[in-house]
Amino acid sequence: MSSKIRVAIVGLGFGAEFIPIYQNHPHVDMYAICQRTTDKLNQIGDHFGIQVRYSSFDDMLKDDNIDAIHINSPIPNHAEQSIAALMAGKHVACTVPMATTVEDCRRIVEAGQLSGKNYMMMETCVYTREFLYVKALRDSGQLGRIQFLRGAHQQEMSGWPGYWEGLPPMHYATHAVSPLLALADKEAEFVSCLGSGQIADNLAAKYGSPFAVESALFRLRDSNLAMEVTRSLFETSREYVESFDVYADQMSFEWQQLEGEEPIIFTGENAQRVTIPDYANLLPEGIRKYTMQGVYDSADNVHLSFKQGNGHGGSHPHLAHEFIMSIVEKRESFPNSYTSANWTCAGICAHESAMNNGAQVKLPIFR
Repeated sequence: MSSKIRVAIVGLGFGAEFIPIYQNHPHVDMYAICQRTTDKLNQIGDHFGIQVRYSSFDDMLKDDNIDAIHINSPIPNHAEQSIAALMAGKHVACTVPMATTVEDCRRIVEAGQLSGKNYMMMETCVYTREFLYVKALRDSGQLGRIQFLRGAHQQEMSGWPGYWEGLPPMHYATHAVSPLLALADKEAEFVSCLGSGQIADNLAAKYGSPFAVESALFRLRDSNLAMEVTRSLFETSREYVESFDVYADQMSFEWQQLEGEEPIIFTGENAQRVTIPDYANLLPEGIRKYTMQGVYDSADNVHLSFKQGNGHGGSHPHLAHEFIMSIVEKRESFPNSYTSANWTCAGICAHESAMNNGAQVKLPIFR
């Protein structure tokens, strides 16, 4: 390995967001990019001055100069590409979800064990400003004893690329599941989930999933805690929201109802809206600005993540920093492969429960 971590990015839609972050990170050589369509590959490569370019994922894996690969390809490719990259001796970061089946999650965990390389699911919701704010309340003892947690991710995905059409809501649940489990510092143990409503027949036929909304109750392993998660993807009117609420005995946190409002802290029955600080100070100076702005486009062509969800709450540079520093410091990333598998399988098992009218489903244990 060179003195700097040589990174390759796969998928240059959302993935392009991360190029300048890596370019300005003190421990990274932003080395290569990979995209099937050569026009876009060259457009992005020319814009950012990246000379090593691949239109074939398999060809890229043969490049011994690459230490780490950040995968931003469509969901159906996540499992096979993650496994292939790990087995090629590369550290892997992959956008959510880890996979869409329990078996593929297990295969990724096993590939990480066999290769000895880091795997990190790049879950934005555990590095947002709001998450970091509530985590600080928890760590300082101000929250007190957590009593219950609730998460929601509601989005209208009509018109997105075809593989999204009809996707079971809980197969893309990590944005709602992860902040709850991370704040509780627990894994999900079992789930009972009900589907509700009905999407159009042509959408339902894609994955055999008829529900407009799926709502799940989870028991957290080795605790007396429960959490509730609600997901919708199609034909349910609601402004975009990725939210979490945490109820504790000293203080509780509720996400705002509308984008642009401020969240609420409850102390007893007293309510107070709070302004969430930015946490760029936790990052190397060169990438601090990326908590507040899009990074690859002009102001009239901002990535969708900055139109919906306020740029994933400033999480992108925090994610890249955690991935790189876990390699530099020779430690596991947060989340590691085991945690990523539990967060992903929470949704997969919830959908299985919904398809069986709420029957309880136990999550697998990967450790």
